[in-house]
Amino acid sequence: MSKREAWNARYSAAELVWGADPNRFLEAELGDVPPEGRVLDLACGEGRNAIWLAARGWQVTAVDYSDVAIERARGLAGREGVEVEWVCEDLTRWMPEARGFRLVVILYLQVPGEDRRRILERAASALAPEGALLIIGHARRNLAEGTGGPQDPDLLLEPEEVASELEAVGLRVERAEHLRRPVETDAGPVDAIDALLYAR
Repeated sequence: MSKREAWNARYSAAELVWGADPNRFLEAELGDVPPEGRVLDLACGEGRNAIWLAARGWQVTAVDYSDVAIERARGLAGREGVEVEWVCEDLTRWMPEARGFRLVVILYLQVPGEDRRRILERAASALAPEGALLIIGHARRNLAEGTGGPQDPDLLLEPEEVASELEAVGLRVERAEHLRRPVETDAGPVDAIDALLYAR
């Protein structure tokens, strides 16, 4: 089974894998930011973050390689009464419009380092002058200190390492830090460790 087939199976097995509400960290970072044009949501999944951004007035293009997730996202956007441009593509191959977006968001895209660097280079090329890139994902520190997420270190984010990758493609990193996110487990609440990077 390919990775795309595996994700399609995962999305098909539940109504909404991640729920309909936006990611808490995305909401905290952008909740007070006025919409400033076009935003690109890479690895959008079932669309909860893209839909939240569109409802706030952004013009959103959202990309994911799971056609099941994209169809779910279209349905959810229709029910919410918002318009989003949905694109079903593999981010390791897809080229976004150059300099076309005021904001690019990448949430929980956990791919091998080589693929991540390729995607970050394309994300940087998609930014308009003074555009911003926001990345949130499972941190490598989560393996020892947190819970959940991928167990392969190469799929996890180390803020300083990703910051270097962003600087290598010409971005100015303004924040690179770890975040804690409480998760309910059978043993009680445990913090998951995430990484956040913000660059221009």
